[in-house]
Amino acid sequence: MTERRERPPILRAHRSSAPAITQTLARAFIDDPAFSWIVPDRAQRPRALQRFFAIAVADDFSNGFALASPDNGAATMWREPGRAGESLLHTIVSAPAYLRAFGACLPRAMRVGNAISAHFPAGERYLYLHIAGVDPAQQGKGLGGAAIRAGQDAARERGLDIYLETATTDNVTIYRRLGFDVVCEYDVPGGGPHFWGMTWRHNA
Repeated sequence: MTERRERPPILRAHRSSAPAITQTLARAFIDDPAFSWIVPDRAQRPRALQRFFAIAVADDFSNGFALASPDNGAATMWREPGRAGESLLHTIVSAPAYLRAFGACLPRAMRVGNAISAHFPAGERYLYLHIAGVDPAQQGKGLGGAAIRAGQDAARERGLDIYLETATTDNVTIYRRLGFDVVCEYDVPGGGPHFWGMTWRHNA
């Protein structure tokens, strides 16, 4: 008889965990295809990612919630229905911080952001899985899948679907195993990365 593997513990993270989650995500995305295109110089990428995720994590806490492992070595950032995109006011207010994060690479970052926003599902109520990452030192322990399943449990309880996008081919396979289906594909204009938009249905 095959022994069922116990799911690693995943908790709802508090805002005080934001710095640790920022560190985790900055390490997790160092070779992400989208960020590699935005900031081609790998030596400059860690600082850019630290600054970007500090903004993104704080904003996600304001518009949703985080689920993470007890040591924050794996984290998922979720946005509530209707809050997937940023308002024009928020974009304007955050512009100086994004400029500090990306510098001369900001136009590429804006192209990626605009392409992502243009493909959000229209007229649907869904939780948006904005960011999911596992510290490279913690990978292979099932933490990423557990954090996503915890979000699926939360969505199911509320009768909500989930939408996400990824620019990583391997992630498409992982998300399909977790019950997600590809609903759109697109390329960022100007030679940018290819993205897959994926949806999980709570009643599937």
